Amino acid sequence: MSTRGPLHVLRRRWVQISGVTLVGLLGGLTYAWTAPVTYESTAGAFFSLVSGSTASDLVQGSTYAQNQVESFAQLAVTPEVLQPVIDRLDLPESPAALARAVEVTVPTGTVIVEVTVTDGSAERSAELADAVITSLSDVVERIAPQDEAGDPTVVATTVTPAEVPSAPASPDVPLVLAAGLVAGLLAGLGLAWLRETLDTRIADAEDVAEVTPLPVLGNVPSWPRRTGRVVVAAEPFSQAAESFRQLRTNLQFLRVAEGGSGGTGAHVVAVTSSFSGEGKSTVSANLATTLAETGARVLLLDADLRRPTVAGVLGIEGGVGLTTVLAGQAALDDVVQEWGSAGLAVLPSGPVPPNPAELLGSPAMRALLAGLRTRYDHVVVDTAPVLPVADASVLSRVVDGVVVVANARQARRRHLGQSLDDLSKVSARVLGVVLNQVRRDEESYSYGRDEDRAQPADGDVRSGSGRVGRAPVGRQPVR
Repeated sequence: MSTRGPLHVLRRRWVQISGVTLVGLLGGLTYAWTAPVTYESTAGAFFSLVSGSTASDLVQGSTYAQNQVESFAQLAVTPEVLQPVIDRLDLPESPAALARAVEVTVPTGTVIVEVTVTDGSAERSAELADAVITSLSDVVERIAPQDEAGDPTVVATTVTPAEVPSAPASPDVPLVLAAGLVAGLLAGLGLAWLRETLDTRIADAEDVAEVTPLPVLGNVPSWPRRTGRVVVAAEPFSQAAESFRQLRTNLQFLRVAEGGSGGTGAHVVAVTSSFSGEGKSTVSANLATTLAETGARVLLLDADLRRPTVAGVLGIEGGVGLTTVLAGQAALDDVVQEWGSAGLAVLPSGPVPPNPAELLGSPAMRALLAGLRTRYDHVVVDTAPVLPVADASVLSRVVDGVVVVANARQARRRHLGQSLDDLSKVSARVLGVVLNQVRRDEESYSYGRDEDRAQPADGDVRSGSGRVGRAPVGRQPVR
């Protein structure tokens, strides 16, 4: 589960939050557009008690009126009051239906009854309000106690005649839109927070930091399939190609390769992932190509003896290769092929053996890697995923460092953590994590001359099914 704060959720899920907020705003706008328009008009009457002329009588009368005014308000929605209104105005509604349009209030501490009528017509709402308050006054005066002369002791005086409203009472468009906006925003935030809490993907460096203190060596974005899988050769000025050069630079800062500074970094780097399909072979091929661009002697070795893909990525023959050499059926120089204008040497996997893990941990494999160290400046080894099989763990003992590729669209934190834990159990030197297929803004990361980006890749290099330079049998591919 993610433990990041609200700012991270906003930054990461802002598109989703904005979308749900917009839906809420549109919902409010739709309601405001389709809701029936109604008007409200209010009329008020003052009720007083006529009894005696002394101060004491007046006080008693006022107290009596205040005690009775709540009862008068209840009378306003009874058939006794509303039926005369219906008869007088020749209305089609029943008293019960008209009562639903009438709201009666009594201001606190007063003997005033206010009747508010809601109707679809402004004029009709005012007419109904006046009619109801008049009918209420008549009923109260009729049913109230009478004095000795037979006159009513309660007198109702209309103090607030109803006025025709100039604007509708509902829908209140600004209020409805504001409510829709707030509701959409809250729903968007809630949904984004829920998805962020339940999302266990490795999407960025912050996710990696929750799993391991190892650095993120590179963030590789996706690129169109038509480009091919070796984007460094096909589109050398693209954002994706620059991300692989940044990966190369980060590895050099980690002293992966021995340089003129006399560092003791690794010569041989294995590239693996938690599961298949995360792009480890693509990362291996592009990393090796960027290393070869520097003029260094680089070998790309396909040590994934379960499902080898380097030959397919580069479009070369993979029928003979690593397993052929380890079996003693061919010399190394006979099976190493040169690829691309930068002179990248490639050793495919060869035939799939029945015992990959044992073959990778054999003395012959250690002897081969020892020989490769003396002939190349960099050896990039594409190996099998960590979790399904033990090949990567076995090979990690004979290489100088391991790079773990995590696909930002499918890798899960628990899987990455388990992979790193498996490698740590065999004392593997894990150099860091490469995030593959990371989503980010193309324009904000583009930098360079337009004419450069418009040029095709140098030479005859094409990833995938394009032309491939190859060393003839027996030719030493190392400059």
